[in-house]
Amino acid sequence: MRASDAERERIAELLREAVAEGRLDMDEFDQRLETAYKARTHGELEPLVQDLPAPGSAVVPVGSSVPAPLGGSAANWPARIGGPATSTGGFALWGGFNRKGRWTVARKFTAFAMWGGGEIDLREAHFEDREVVIRCFTIMGGIHVTAPPELNVEVRGIGIMGGFGEGSNEDGEISPDSPRVRITGFALMGGVGVDRKRTKAERRRLKEAKEAELEARRRHELEGPDDGGSGEGRKKL
Repeated sequence: MRASDAERERIAELLREAVAEGRLDMDEFDQRLETAYKARTHGELEPLVQDLPAPGSAVVPVGSSVPAPLGGSAANWPARIGGPATSTGGFALWGGFNRKGRWTVARKFTAFAMWGGGEIDLREAHFEDREVVIRCFTIMGGIHVTAPPELNVEVRGIGIMGGFGEGSNEDGEISPDSPRVRITGFALMGGVGVDRKRTKAERRRLKEAKEAELEARRRHELEGPDDGGSGEGRKKL
């Protein structure tokens, strides 16, 4: 069956997710992407993603109208929910604490900073339960929370002679499979800030994937439509 432009774009999206997750290196991504844009039938498209499971589910069929699942730091949310907590809180007095990398957030996580600071990074974290509460309290101190754009985060806190709220936000849709994180507490003459952004490594992979995609599109446009190998119809440079 002949493939449509929408189906070629869907395969390209799956390939972008794969390179963002580290399943493909840039050379493989570039080769598969170029093949995807040249493909004329489903039979040419399907092999390009057969060995690339979509995050948290089976690969989206070529003809499906279901949107491609989110990738990057939102990959495989179900696998990141459950298991014993590795930390239930953080404390800083004239100093600091941090929770980042691969760690498991407790159902109720309490953070306190007085004349000090704390960092809570959720971008690579696992979660003890689907519903998580992070309570942040600061007195003349600061706590900074960083979450991926696809994580369902609700911020509810009070700032007294200080601030409690969201800061910068990168583009990204909240994944329906992600856990729900509620951030509450208060800041007295201090601040609690919540930013949504990707890791530097993930941003770099996505940028490289986008550049490779644009290059594949450019080559495809220069070569012109595929006429079955006869060479006719190709543009001459």
